[in-house]
Amino acid sequence: MTQFSDLGLAESLLRALAHEGYTTPTPIQAQAITPLLQNRDLLGIAQTGTGKTAAFALPILNQLLTDPTRPAPKTVRALVLAPTRELAVQIHDSFRAYGRFTKLQYACVLGGMAQGPQRLAMARGLDVLVATPGRLLDHMSQGSVHLGSTRIVVLDEADHMLDLGFIVPIRQIVAKLPKTRQTLFFSATMPKEIASLAADMLHNPVRVSVAPEATTVERVTQEVFFIEGARKPALLLELLKQPQVKRAIVFTRTKRGADKVARHLETNGVQANAIHGNKSQSQRQRTLDGFKSGHTPVLVATDIAARGIDVEGVTHVVNYELPDVPESYVHRIGRTARAGKDGAAWAFCDNSERHLLRDIEKITRQQITTIDRRSPATRHLPEPAEEARRPRQQQQHRPKQASGPAGSRQGAPGGNRGGAPGGNGNRGGAPGRGGAPGNSNAGRPARSRRPDGNRGGQGGGFNRDRAGA
Repeated sequence: MTQFSDLGLAESLLRALAHEGYTTPTPIQAQAITPLLQNRDLLGIAQTGTGKTAAFALPILNQLLTDPTRPAPKTVRALVLAPTRELAVQIHDSFRAYGRFTKLQYACVLGGMAQGPQRLAMARGLDVLVATPGRLLDHMSQGSVHLGSTRIVVLDEADHMLDLGFIVPIRQIVAKLPKTRQTLFFSATMPKEIASLAADMLHNPVRVSVAPEATTVERVTQEVFFIEGARKPALLLELLKQPQVKRAIVFTRTKRGADKVARHLETNGVQANAIHGNKSQSQRQRTLDGFKSGHTPVLVATDIAARGIDVEGVTHVVNYELPDVPESYVHRIGRTARAGKDGAAWAFCDNSERHLLRDIEKITRQQITTIDRRSPATRHLPEPAEEARRPRQQQQHRPKQASGPAGSRQGAPGGNRGGAPGGNGNRGGAPGRGGAPGNSNAGRPARSRRPDGNRGGQGGGFNRDRAGA
């Protein structure tokens, strides 16, 4: 069996690995480290929990150690881009742990924290900078950092970057990098937009895949509970109070839903805290610290945390609400069964979510075990028709349409107000007032929503205060 000592890593890195208790590389580490030490570009298809952070951190550190050149002020030798604050912090911590016996300099740049200390760290020059895209663009526009001499760039969780709307900012950052560089690209799934970005960034890459795209972790036992929405809170309490549940993450679709579930659990004697994009970075870090220490055994989270939490000993994941994006299911349940351990994933599915369950089973190529906990009165109700589901899907997936013409209020036919009197039973709007279709806030630009429910900037433009910025 391959050992880390067989991979050609520097003695100081091997000493740090021994200090962390690691001797045997995971499959992705065994496949990736050698070609990365040879300066090859890499495309990695890997789920969370596979050890991919060490797969890129160790060879990057090794290459930096072999070149004694110190970084010039405001420059970065290696750049790692991550979609969320939590993931950026954990990657930074991993670099510090593996480089503990070196003199390399690291920094983490992310939103929700003061910019002053970040500027000071970059002013000295850095060997490794871990950053979220929004805050990095802020510093680049202010002249706090220059990427013209960056030798290595890592794009981690690229598909999550797509989910959060960061593809355009990523391309803006990549445009400032030198053409001659080593590029490492990691993604758990490979939708068309990500494949196009990878093709643009990579040159003759080595492809490493440790699991088929969009497959779930093998060691996770998965079950779906059919349950009415109103009875989900009681079922959640019942399951979380089982003795085998030691540490659990409960996923909701929205920030408000996360807060509501956390309050319900606390009121009924289960210690829980919520984490989402409306929390400050210090609040989020305190919540994570309490969860890691075991002081708070249940964490209620939006999808912002689906790939940003690396906590050992998570025994259960609960999908209190099924995600609208089926790939998110894979990343949610990837919070358990880490480092070779077993885990369990429970999902609640009411009648209106049946189509989401079908999407999940289709993309993961499996049929998940189901348990019917519905009351006899609702057990045989038909699934809602597509038309009944359409308003929620439009709100979450479809871009807002342009405002109606000046002098009208425009909406969906059949009862909403329209600018032209008469047709389809619509009422004429007041002259001189325009607005987004179906929205009484006339005259205001449409505002986009972020994936975890946060509102974006006016007109739906890119907002650097996104969850990961």
